[in-house]
Amino acid sequence: MADIKVLMVEDHEMTRLALSLVLERTDGVELVDTAEDGLSGINKAKLLSPDIILMDIGLPEIDGIEATKIIKDYNPEIKILMYTSRDNEEDVLSAFESGADGYIMKGATREQTISALKAVSQGTAWIDPNIARIVLSNIQRNKTSQPANTEEPKSNNKSNSKNSYGLTERELEVLSLIVNGMSNKEISDELVISYATAKAHVHSILQKLCTENRTKAINLAMKEGLV
Repeated sequence: MADIKVLMVEDHEMTRLALSLVLERTDGVELVDTAEDGLSGINKAKLLSPDIILMDIGLPEIDGIEATKIIKDYNPEIKILMYTSRDNEEDVLSAFESGADGYIMKGATREQTISALKAVSQGTAWIDPNIARIVLSNIQRNKTSQPANTEEPKSNNKSNSKNSYGLTERELEVLSLIVNGMSNKEISDELVISYATAKAHVHSILQKLCTENRTKAINLAMKEGLV
């Protein structure tokens, strides 16, 4: 199997050097280049067509969220893993709306970073557990803060969303775990079901939501309040 070609876009020199060493010592990974600002990152992404980009958010020239949108518009096949110290809700949601395939904090361990990198390169959405909790907590707050409809109690937003997409209660449960960043294996362990069953549930969810991958399913779930 060919090495995963990685482009790193990071403006802090020490972080860039430290992460470069990690990547260069990781089997199956090739660091093709680095960029110090968003504009350079965009240009190098177009020139090198990496498999995945490690993208900081707080970049000079063009920030990482806008750079992600531009790169995805140019080549949606390039995977982008946000690698940042920002954990606020606005940045997290904006990053995924711009097309990011994963989100990991800079405080993550070497093993976590490599796992996230490889997962995203294979098309699996990866969200830092701390970020997942922030997102889910926000969704829950939004749902509980909505005024009740006393005239039509059965027509709440979640019911409408669920019925619109035809998701079963089990599929909604699986979708919640997907949003929480779990892989098919982790879902099977969490729900005490076979791997094949977990995989089938995920496939059914993607079909019903008309989404191509987990990242788009997560974006839709967060926007529609499905979980």
